[in-house]
Amino acid sequence: MPASIKPSLAGFFAGANPTTPVHLGTRYDTSGNFLIEPGNTVVSRLVSGSPSEAVVLAVRERMLAMPDADRLAFTPVSSLHMTLFQGVIEYRRRLPYWPQDVPLDTSIDAMTRLYLERLKGFQDIGAFQIKVVEVTPTGLAVAGATDNDARIMREWRDALSVPFGYRHPDHDSYAFHVTFAYQIQRLADDRAAAWQALFDDCLALFARQAPVIEIRPPAFCSFRDMEHFEELLVLSGRKPLACGA
Repeated sequence: MPASIKPSLAGFFAGANPTTPVHLGTRYDTSGNFLIEPGNTVVSRLVSGSPSEAVVLAVRERMLAMPDADRLAFTPVSSLHMTLFQGVIEYRRRLPYWPQDVPLDTSIDAMTRLYLERLKGFQDIGAFQIKVVEVTPTGLAVAGATDNDARIMREWRDALSVPFGYRHPDHDSYAFHVTFAYQIQRLADDRAAAWQALFDDCLALFARQAPVIEIRPPAFCSFRDMEHFEELLVLSGRKPLACGA
């Protein structure tokens, strides 16, 4: 493990983690192109035009400017979000990542229609806010801005497990995050000091300028790849959007 890097970030560096990134070849390729991997999910997007979004985008730009940023496949700004609850996805057709009462060979489009029906009338759990707790090579690790926010986020996850019909093994320990990019290649150990300095500076920037990240209400979305998330149903008492809108 590089001596200059935090233990929590060591897995992004070649010396500590020489394995191939888990989604390489199914979610994106070695050129950084995103591949078809359809699924659905519940996310909260950043509030467009907000002061906190401006800080998030500034941090993303600083990461893009790193000389070895070509080892990362960056998603578009328009796709930025925090996943609140993971839906089903094409390459994860197995229990407990799929509802027991639905055949494993059901199409993703059919699953999305099923969940739209199951989510009708879903009770709004309440609003919450988030904060950045760590900056990583792939984005932002986030958490509830307060203990109460963290509690509400847990309640959302518990409630959503009912219509979705499963709890992932990490249901209670899921690490909330805003993805900027995926690793194509692990970072070189001799770049650890430079990246850690960037992470520390960016975390300090959030503390000064965006201690709370403004996010929109949770919404059920469909996707074909990691470049676009189609918002189908806002889970906060607002009316559903037409599919494809």
